[in-house]
Amino acid sequence: MKNISWTISLTGVLGALVLCPGASLAQAVPPADHPAVTVKGQTYTPRSILARNMGTEADRITAFPPHRIIGNIYYVGTNTLSSFLISTPQGHILIDSTYERNVPTIEKSVTQLGFKFSDIKILLGNHAHGDHQEGDALVKQMTLGGTTLVAHLTPGHTPGCTTWTTTAQEGGKTYNVMFGCSLRPPAVLTPALVNEFNRAFKTVRALPCDVQLGDHGAQYNMQEKYAKVKDGGSNPFIDPASCTLEADVEEAMFHAILAEQQQAARP
Repeated sequence: MKNISWTISLTGVLGALVLCPGASLAQAVPPADHPAVTVKGQTYTPRSILARNMGTEADRITAFPPHRIIGNIYYVGTNTLSSFLISTPQGHILIDSTYERNVPTIEKSVTQLGFKFSDIKILLGNHAHGDHQEGDALVKQMTLGGTTLVAHLTPGHTPGCTTWTTTAQEGGKTYNVMFGCSLRPPAVLTPALVNEFNRAFKTVRALPCDVQLGDHGAQYNMQEKYAKVKDGGSNPFIDPASCTLEADVEEAMFHAILAEQQQAARP
């Protein structure tokens, strides 16, 4: 299967769009805590990655300070569940509604940034797990120009996992922004999943990227980078060197799980 991408030009679009490819449920059972991989001096296990992404229940529902990331792109999610606002003169775009119970929290963050929640005209998601798109219906009930988003199919974590890319301007320069979909592999890898993950890793690594974002803030060190914003220096979110870090971690885990699985299958 060839890699697939869609281009959505948002100039003049007035309808609300919900993209929920590959509907599936988030994992309810914690994965086995093996194998372990070390990437750039940091050791990861399946459970440590899941805990890093999800945090506590309080983390999942507590608003992280809303902030501008770059250009017209803002963070309006919780401590561990990402939600991004892209503002345009003709209406705004929201990427990931997270849990339904978080929608009022996201609305408050949008308002604190000086925008109207009712001006959100397009709703996008990167993969159909409840912690990222459960709130879609409620957002639609409550509620672009000059911006183009490109959707790249990066399946594996879910069949319709979608990585979004766009550009943003800051200081007279144009930067490539990537909204990464989770690349976290499951405990059991079927031949079909192996093929999907191999394509996804290849696709993500080939994307132009200056600013890497993700469906969980920990995937791009959100809290550490946000803390540096107050220093008044260069924008810490502009960090091309970190664009493949999440792919490095998850691909190492993918190969370790696959090797462990193949070893167990040998007589």
